[in-house]
Amino acid sequence: MESILIKPSDPVFDYTGRIDFDNPDAPVLVYACSSIGFRTNAKTATVVFENKHSYYENSIGVAVNGEYRGKIVLEDGERDSYDLTPYLDGEEKEILLFKRMDACHYATFLGVVAEEGTIQKSKIKKPARRIEVYGDSVSCGEVSEAVDRCGMDDPEGHNGIYSNSFYSYPWILARRMGASLHDISQGGISLFDGEGYFDMPNTKGMLSCFDKINYNPSLGEVKPWDFTKYIPHVVIIAIGQNDAHPVNYMAEDFHGERSVNWRKEYMHFIEELRSRYPNALIVLTTTILGHDKAWDDAIEMVTQEMNDPKVVHFLYSNNGCGTSGHIRIPEAEKMASELQEFLEKQGDSIWDYIPNSSV
Repeated sequence: MESILIKPSDPVFDYTGRIDFDNPDAPVLVYACSSIGFRTNAKTATVVFENKHSYYENSIGVAVNGEYRGKIVLEDGERDSYDLTPYLDGEEKEILLFKRMDACHYATFLGVVAEEGTIQKSKIKKPARRIEVYGDSVSCGEVSEAVDRCGMDDPEGHNGIYSNSFYSYPWILARRMGASLHDISQGGISLFDGEGYFDMPNTKGMLSCFDKINYNPSLGEVKPWDFTKYIPHVVIIAIGQNDAHPVNYMAEDFHGERSVNWRKEYMHFIEELRSRYPNALIVLTTTILGHDKAWDDAIEMVTQEMNDPKVVHFLYSNNGCGTSGHIRIPEAEKMASELQEFLEKQGDSIWDYIPNSSV
């Protein structure tokens, strides 16, 4: 039987994530955890991507029947085909292709080449529960596969090869709680422009990026996001770790002008999300990555000042002191367990309302 190209607009493909669909036959995957799902009984197939590289190794993860199986390393440049055959054997399988990393690259999906009739729509029902996360590299699963360095600094010169959003704490949490996930996270990002590490030396902060689809200025046009396309039940905000670079002003002068301004703008950010998602539970947190407690104290102060029963502050058991490096798979699993327990204590009612959105 002849092989054909199944285009991205074909309804056999299920998408999850904040994805740029301006061209339905060339959707752009920007954020970590963005995914393409389908069912297949093919023996051989290839997937077609175009990749825009900014830094690090760029790769697409492959999960088969819900289990992580490997990665496809993308070349920089226009249309390339990548072999899916190692993951196929002619038996029916659920395939999930997903972005392992943040906006260190943009991956444009151009379709799957396989024998006609061998690619079908997934039998897996899309979850009714929805989670959205605003965070940094920890929330992306950066360097998560370096499991021999739990509690330690990152391997030197890792070049992103150990980064895998499948093992990020948000996606582990979402799978355990039966929820879909939009992971609006970026390595090195802080709240403000001019702080943190993302897009150095003219760094961009979450306030400049949170309402965008394409937001890495080195990779092309910056585009706004339509928030009506995804209305979450739970929003997790995990910002406040990279903000100490280049000056740890919250620790040095908690009541100083810069610290007061950070808390004010952090509150405005929460209020902005609340205006978009009036029914969502908003969880404020950081992570177990080493950072000064003053940032968590600042978040607690904002929580108290807002006095909103659906804005809550969560701390992990080893918050801010669990590791000097990125969070590895076992550490992410523990974080997900603690966060899951916290959410379950909020009651099932947090999932009750029906979001009016299309993705």
